[in-house]
Amino acid sequence: MKELLKRLIQAESTRRCGERAAAQVLAAYLKDHGLEVELDGWDESRANVAARLRSSGQRPGLLFGAHLDVVPPGDEPWTHAPFDAVEKEGRLYGRGATDMKGPLAAAAAAVAELADEGAALKGDLVLAATAGEETDSCGVKRFVERQSGSLGPLCGTVICEPTGFTVVTAHRGMCWLRVTTFGRTAHSSMPQMGVNAISKMRRILEAMETFVPAHQPDPLLGAPSMSINRIEGGSAPNVVPDRCAIQVDFRLVPGQEAAALVEEVRALCSRLAGDDPDFRAQVEIIRAVGPLKVDSDEPFVRQVCRTVGAEGPVAVGYTTDGPYFAELGAPLVVFGPGDSSVCHKPDEYVGLSDLERGKQCFKQIISACLL
Repeated sequence: MKELLKRLIQAESTRRCGERAAAQVLAAYLKDHGLEVELDGWDESRANVAARLRSSGQRPGLLFGAHLDVVPPGDEPWTHAPFDAVEKEGRLYGRGATDMKGPLAAAAAAVAELADEGAALKGDLVLAATAGEETDSCGVKRFVERQSGSLGPLCGTVICEPTGFTVVTAHRGMCWLRVTTFGRTAHSSMPQMGVNAISKMRRILEAMETFVPAHQPDPLLGAPSMSINRIEGGSAPNVVPDRCAIQVDFRLVPGQEAAALVEEVRALCSRLAGDDPDFRAQVEIIRAVGPLKVDSDEPFVRQVCRTVGAEGPVAVGYTTDGPYFAELGAPLVVFGPGDSSVCHKPDEYVGLSDLERGKQCFKQIISACLL
């Protein structure tokens, strides 16, 4: 398991590189342990892995879902190079160690050990490792579209994100918006001859400070949130800018629709244009993923909580590919080893003892559902 994780980390799978190298590492490992494996690639760098351990077919199957991609290491310095997979003092360091190649390695090792033991499963065990979770969820969309007809009935799905061994059944969705203002270029020595798109954007930024989406807070997930995370504009220091754009990350709660949110932001821009004939703005969706909310009384949820010793399911603020996997129709939990507070940061790591515990928990879930 540790060596598998090292190889997965060393197979850089940022958006720039793609997931194919990591997919090949995982596929080879699972094939070596006797699983049926499909390496589903498209273009030169993108790939999913779908692996199956066959059963007697007496019960519905169980699906483990994970993602192969990682976020870039960023510009901040790392103590250890982000793709060297350095082991030190009981930890394995590297981009993706926790999010989520560590949990993926633990799940793969659990499946491999059961295969090696000749476990007499009563339902098929499927492991799906998909591309693009951090960017556009292209991999899970492709998996659901291509595999939904052949998976057969499922008793449940486990998304192996790093939850610190808590069982998660609800999380917020997300809607990334790009808001663009338009102006007219002019020489900066004569700004009155142009329309400054950055100045127009300033009005939007001020209005967004008090913007509240028209939606009631959710009892579990609270209120929607908003963060303006990128801004760009202008072409040169001596040119009045004719374009400025921001990217806004809204986190959605159950019942809130991305399309309705877009219309609210467009209405805000229309109000600003009402007293300014030079104000022009465009609002568009970059990416949207719905919220997840699974009934905590689902038998599968209760069984997982009981099996891993969790007090009960919880809700979190981040977003996963869970809503796409949920389209397969089975109840779903998010559960896995690792501390999410170290994700997307320099010196990301996973504890080796957590990996071992995660593997054992995954084996226990499989046994409870399929043996």
